[in-house]
Amino acid sequence: MKKRLSKVSFNDLKWINIDSVDLDTIKKLEKNYNFHHLDLEDCLEENQRSKIDKYPDYNFIILHLPKFKGRNHKYIASTELNIFISEKVLITIHDNNPLINKIFEEAKKDKVFREEIMYNGAGYLLYYVLNDLFERCFSLVDDITRTLNHLEKEVFNISSDRNMLKDILRINKDIINFRRIIFPQRAVLAQLEHIRFSKEDEDLEIYFDNIVDKIEKIYSTLESFKELVGSLHQTNETMIVQKTNNVIKVLTIFSVIMLPLTLITGMYGMNVDLPTNNFSDIIIIMGVVLSLMLIYFKKKDWL
Repeated sequence: MKKRLSKVSFNDLKWINIDSVDLDTIKKLEKNYNFHHLDLEDCLEENQRSKIDKYPDYNFIILHLPKFKGRNHKYIASTELNIFISEKVLITIHDNNPLINKIFEEAKKDKVFREEIMYNGAGYLLYYVLNDLFERCFSLVDDITRTLNHLEKEVFNISSDRNMLKDILRINKDIINFRRIIFPQRAVLAQLEHIRFSKEDEDLEIYFDNIVDKIEKIYSTLESFKELVGSLHQTNETMIVQKTNNVIKVLTIFSVIMLPLTLITGMYGMNVDLPTNNFSDIIIIMGVVLSLMLIYFKKKDWL
């Protein structure tokens, strides 16, 4: 059975990674560390707001990160990361986040890598993990960019019969969810810039400011995506109206052309004597009328 709680140490710094939290795990933390019971309860509850709770001996942090969810990564959802950090301990609690697990496993196996990320204390280790997590957000931004570029081409593809409205609304929902997830993280990460987790953490402000810059860049990009989706939606509506008008125009022209032809066939179908009352003459008359109408429509640029 896979372990829920794993540890890795370097010098006097300990990193505890919990990839699936349950009541037994929380009881272990409560027994071994002097954490506030409300913070431990927050770890068991879902959809907590992003925040930092500061205590004399430790800080408790809740962050949210975007991820693709559903079959074939159909939509963007939020995943929660709970963090306890003190001078000598970093505890990460999450729902089997593959990137955190990858960093943790590499730190366990690779002594050089472990020293690189843990040598400068818990604050730098936290920075390294968060920096990788928010760097991963750019790949989600790139996926949305590719989808928007594809939709833009499809919207202007006149020959395409595909209804783009559903796709536009889906990507718009992803962008809204992405923005809703990222927005609160800006304030939390900005607070981290000014927290010293140990006496050696004087230079960490520069590092966490780097993460804040990344979040600002992501949020700014999402804002531009929001405007682009609005334009795509408006353009799609215009193209649908244009295609509908073209269909109506063709049907109207067809009806107008058929009207005199129907009238002629109706007249000559009556049991009365009419001039040129033979089949070949009727066909010629109908052909002349049809040609004149087509020429007229062409001159009016209706065809």
